[in-house]
Amino acid sequence: MGLCDRVAVLDYGQKICEDIPSVVRANPKVIEAYIGTANE
Repeated sequence: MGLCDRVAVLDYGQKICEDIPSVVRANPKVIEAYIGTANE
């Protein structure tokens, strides 16, 4: 994330977020896709 001005995140081939790294890192869809939820 420190090397990029903008980041795009894909989940099963669908773009779920594209923005500056700090916004992407805090996006709930990105967190759910890559880390999961507490219910899993």
